[in-house]
Amino acid sequence: MVAKNWFRWASLDFWLTLASALALIALAFWVASRFITPAPPSRIVMTVGQEGGAYEGLAKDLQVLLAQSGIKLELRTTRGAREDLDLLTDPQAGVTLAVVQGGVATEADGNDLMSLAALYREPVWVFYRQGLKVDRLSSLKGRALSIGPAGSGVRTLSAQLLKANGVDDSNTRLADWPSDEAAQRLIDRKLDAIMVVGAPESNLIHRLMSQGGIRLMDFAQAEAYSHQFPFLARIVLPMGSFDLVRNIPDHDVTLVAPTANLVVRDDIHPALIDLLMEVATDVTSDASMLHREGEFPSPKGVDIPLSDDAARYMKNGPSFLHKYLPFWIAVWADRLLVLLIPIVAVLLPVMRLAPAAYAWRVKSRIYRWYGRLKQLEYELDLEGSQLDAAGAMARLDDIERGVSGIRTPLAFSENLYNLRAHIELVRHRLRKAA
Repeated sequence: MVAKNWFRWASLDFWLTLASALALIALAFWVASRFITPAPPSRIVMTVGQEGGAYEGLAKDLQVLLAQSGIKLELRTTRGAREDLDLLTDPQAGVTLAVVQGGVATEADGNDLMSLAALYREPVWVFYRQGLKVDRLSSLKGRALSIGPAGSGVRTLSAQLLKANGVDDSNTRLADWPSDEAAQRLIDRKLDAIMVVGAPESNLIHRLMSQGGIRLMDFAQAEAYSHQFPFLARIVLPMGSFDLVRNIPDHDVTLVAPTANLVVRDDIHPALIDLLMEVATDVTSDASMLHREGEFPSPKGVDIPLSDDAARYMKNGPSFLHKYLPFWIAVWADRLLVLLIPIVAVLLPVMRLAPAAYAWRVKSRIYRWYGRLKQLEYELDLEGSQLDAAGAMARLDDIERGVSGIRTPLAFSENLYNLRAHIELVRHRLRKAA
């Protein structure tokens, strides 16, 4: 029975101390877990503009690379850049990212969206029938001109540039044919000119550059355009870029070009930003007709404010974990690192303080009897032979009975036996005083 009580008291001190320590650690882990972002989604949606367009081709390249990291990229076609932005800004649409032509986004779009990077340049191409004199956009006034479907990026940009040159639907026959149809109508001489926005590698641009009877307008005022429209850059298409043998074009051509920008919702999972930057770099970093290797992705030329995480990536590259670990392992490692905070801040101090707290709980039951014994000894020193010896002895017996009921672990037995020895010492002094 005595052994059973001993274990009960020893276990009570131990389990109370352990429970308190575990509660503190659990609380610290719970607080830390509030700062852990959920795991990134395994499926995201991207708008790609009109079916068969250049953005769809780029998106399919991204789709293949993202699939290698376990992310399914779902592609959704739209009527053009404006619808892309509308879907991105609508939280109910479920769209996460899109490629948006420079010059299309408005200031309001920056409230919900952010740019990751400019991916490549998309020059403004003005093709016209040979025989016409078209050296500036203002020369197109009164002509039959196609500027792309309503809602498309080319339509938005063309309208801005034409308006700056005094050309609009009141003085010019503006059509809204899709680029491929407009190109065929130009070849068939049913249109005087068309405006197209796209990378020089596109099949449409190659077709028109090689087509007889079609000329490309030189933007002689390109520098002025770049000042009036900050999203446009002045670039030069070198002679022979399309065909060195046939020397197409037959002279250097000055163009203006916005950039194709990778835009995401501002609530995108942070881990996806590094992954998107990685795959975008793989797709667009090679040299092209208009830029050198490594020039893109670039933080320059974006309409919508740049993501801080994307800017860090373009400056410093991927984080250590994402550089050396597969995507999902790096994501979970990032999240687990947050849980190291309670280990360092709470677990280590608790491991040091818990044994001391346990010892204090055990010794406190001994020390309180020491207090009563010290009081009795103090009275003996103060009163000496005048002390009521019988009353003092009875109090000492109470202390001894109380001490005999203390149950302590073996590690603290020394403290208990020291107290009993001190009780006998005071008893000896009482008898001597009596």
